[in-house]
Amino acid sequence: MTGTPTPSQPMAPTQPAPAGQPAGKPENDDRWNKAVRDIMGGPVIISILAVVLALVVGAILIAATDPEVQKAAGYFFARPGDTFKAIWDSVSSAYVSMFQGAIYNFRRPTFAAGIRPLTETLTFATPLIVSGLGVALAFRVGLFNIGGQGQILIAAAASAWVGFSWNLPPVIHLVLAVVAGIAGGAIWAGIVGVLKARTGAHEVIVTIMLNYIAFYLVAYMLRTQGLLQAPGSNNPKAPAIHANAVFPPLFGEQYNLTWAFIVVIAATVFVWWLINRSSLGFRFRAVGENPNAARVAGINVKNIYLYAMLIAGGLVGIAGASQALGVFPQGISSGVDAGIGFDAITVALLGRSKPWGVFIAGLLFGALKAGGFTIQAANDIPIDIVLVMQSLIVLFVAAPPLVRAIFRLPTPGSTPRRQRPIVTKEVAAK
Repeated sequence: MTGTPTPSQPMAPTQPAPAGQPAGKPENDDRWNKAVRDIMGGPVIISILAVVLALVVGAILIAATDPEVQKAAGYFFARPGDTFKAIWDSVSSAYVSMFQGAIYNFRRPTFAAGIRPLTETLTFATPLIVSGLGVALAFRVGLFNIGGQGQILIAAAASAWVGFSWNLPPVIHLVLAVVAGIAGGAIWAGIVGVLKARTGAHEVIVTIMLNYIAFYLVAYMLRTQGLLQAPGSNNPKAPAIHANAVFPPLFGEQYNLTWAFIVVIAATVFVWWLINRSSLGFRFRAVGENPNAARVAGINVKNIYLYAMLIAGGLVGIAGASQALGVFPQGISSGVDAGIGFDAITVALLGRSKPWGVFIAGLLFGALKAGGFTIQAANDIPIDIVLVMQSLIVLFVAAPPLVRAIFRLPTPGSTPRRQRPIVTKEVAAK
């Protein structure tokens, strides 16, 4: 018979399907579906959707606090279209104002004037990125660096002192002032590393206490002649920085953006190389994953804690130097940190403690800061709403299951539920 296999035409043996895979389904399809599920439920998508959710909640708050919306809502059942139009006008106007204050202002006559909001975003983002890198580096080692405020204050004081008390050639003076800021931040964070390594003190408690010590110490120095207070002045303010130690503008005097942003880019590249390409970074990651296993493998965990805090403090110190030498060259005060130390924790969380993720998160929060002032000025909306949006971003980033539940996203690594086969009465009877 034609259907009977002959010896010259052997029948190919049937390969059994892998466990958990239906017969006849290509293995490549399963791999593709798994990759799609991992991407859709992964940290990048979660971070993006966290920002989207924060913007949605922010839009609700903007509409709820707008007087025109409240007025139109009073006769909603008579003319509902007026309420929806008022909501659209309020929210769209607010977010357009935010875009014009953070990215580009189309109302300006020239491109150079229109691009100024973007430079303001980069200016706000400069200290946020580098201080976020310091917090993220500590996170990767399993440490919580909550002491950004104190490290920025000490670094700014050290940079300012070198900036106004020395008189050196332009480039040398600026470099030494920045190095002084890095050293100040590293030393202040190194105290935490020493206490953590030698005594087992919890770094959260120590960093918070050091924040208070740094604040009152700098405040004392700003009120004391011969330390940081300007000569002949009764105000708690330091003298102006020498012109040779001030960060020069990056794109001209018409913009506030300085060369400190280039230093921040270099710091981001350095942290990326340190974590992903260096042997020290490998030890950092090993201790962060499991300090006990790292200790068994021969890694000196105590020294790793010290090294991590020193480098993290030095990175935060760059933020302090940029504040003293770029933002407040006329003289620092006790408010030179401007809340950056605590905002850095948010930036590190949103960036998932990865260098380029922190860089992008810093740009986002810089845009929120720059656009928040425009919203307040153009639409009479409280800037506190922007702070609420920042807090909501942290909330959603810290709760990935909540974001997955809202958008019905899969959990990475999970397998899709298989539908049960439909069994009819005729099939069941057989």
